[in-house]
Amino acid sequence: MPLSRRTVLQATSTIPLLGAFTTSRAQSAFEQVKVVTGFPPGGTSDTICRRVAAKLAPGYGKSVVVENRTGAGGQIAVQSMRQSPADGTVILQTPMSMLGIYPHIYKKLPYDPVGDVVPTSLGAVFDFGFAVGPAVPASVKTMEEFLAWCRANPGQSNFGSPGAGAMPHFIGELAAKARGVAIKHVPYRGTQPAILEMIGGQIPAVSGPVGEFTQHVNAGKARLLATTGAQRSKFAPNTPTLVEQGFKDMVFNEWFGFFLPAKATPEVVQRANAALRAALAERETVEGLELMGLESKSSTPAELAAMLKADFEKWGPLVKAVGFTAD
Repeated sequence: MPLSRRTVLQATSTIPLLGAFTTSRAQSAFEQVKVVTGFPPGGTSDTICRRVAAKLAPGYGKSVVVENRTGAGGQIAVQSMRQSPADGTVILQTPMSMLGIYPHIYKKLPYDPVGDVVPTSLGAVFDFGFAVGPAVPASVKTMEEFLAWCRANPGQSNFGSPGAGAMPHFIGELAAKARGVAIKHVPYRGTQPAILEMIGGQIPAVSGPVGEFTQHVNAGKARLLATTGAQRSKFAPNTPTLVEQGFKDMVFNEWFGFFLPAKATPEVVQRANAALRAALAERETVEGLELMGLESKSSTPAELAAMLKADFEKWGPLVKAVGFTAD
């Protein structure tokens, strides 16, 4: 469905009212709660869901399960919220891209990124990385050298990402555009499937969350060429950022957020927010997410709505600069 900039901004401006809502009434735990992700097991999105789900039980839900509704770059999971009960028993966890970038590239989405979900809490923040595998010569150690190799080998000039229109896709495109290099994007159903093909030599490079590469880099199966934060990632301190490598203004990071179906009442949203924030503050959650290059971080519903609004505004011009549309 088409969305105007005004529609998104007006809708998100109503969310802060939820942040002020409080309830003191004691409530018993739900029998079963589902945490839904649009990405496959083993990746960063799945990891945060499982870490948080483990801490939501038994206080919020007696049984809390993770459901991987993969496909269409995360769209299927968001779409599923339209038919989900709004009583707090189904919680969506999604990267910002599905709600803040996709409206700029899809004329028609199977969901309304404003009307079908309500911001509930931030979950984690992270930087991206760009890595290469055995299909790229060992002499290629920087992003600049990779793009030079792509220019010299146009038949192999491609990279994978967790989905068309997601932030890792645009990072690769923007870097190539900055150097005037033609590069083909290959979308996958998550970063891990892309990485497995990269380390198997079927694709030369992958753009994705830093933490997804760690185990493969440590095992010598992949080489991390660059990260996308304002400073070097604490999870990859020896890897220079894109800015350090001369890619001006290319600072990108993303967040995972938790959302409820849009018909959830302020009381339901606040109850879920309190449970999520407590789960994200647990030491086991924090340390578990760090293993995947994620920084555990929660928020009020209003704060998450403000972040979504800011990213929606930021990515409109960037999508236009790349010239990508999914329709």
